[in-house]
Amino acid sequence: MATRTATKPAKKAAAKPAAKKATAATRPAVHAPPPMLMPHIVVAGAVKAIDFYKKAFGAEEQIRLPGPDGKLIHAAVKIGSAIVMMVDENPQWGAKSPKTLGGTPITIHLAVDDVDSFVKRAVKAGATLVMPVADMFWGDRYGIVEDPFGHRWSIATHQRDMTKKEIMEAMKSAMAAHRK
Repeated sequence: MATRTATKPAKKAAAKPAAKKATAATRPAVHAPPPMLMPHIVVAGAVKAIDFYKKAFGAEEQIRLPGPDGKLIHAAVKIGSAIVMMVDENPQWGAKSPKTLGGTPITIHLAVDDVDSFVKRAVKAGATLVMPVADMFWGDRYGIVEDPFGHRWSIATHQRDMTKKEIMEAMKSAMAAHRK
């Protein structure tokens, strides 16, 4: 038969304030950016790419997150007001660079104040000139470079506003001149 033993009276627990659940009114405000398009590129040699983008495009590094093997699992640079995110190539994760794929079907477009000096600086830093800067029928001065990592960049300075009709007519004239 079990016997009862005397126990000490339990101490009263100090009164704790009830934990408040965070609500929309009590959470700190989150300042999410407005919807925007940000390229997220795969680069064979992301650390070198960051250095290249700084030199060639005047990029400002925003963040760099190296993984245990030293490869970047995330990085971002700011070029003008645009953010370009990147990750080091890791084929086992499905992250393949243009160099591995044999090229890229994507061209990243930059609008700048002075396309001529911007392209000249990029080429001096190691980009390959794909399309020389020229005045285009749609109202931009425009050129294309390829960076040493296989990414193509179209770069333009807007020169004049045109209506859709004016652009269509200018396109017809440009295509006719091209066929000659």
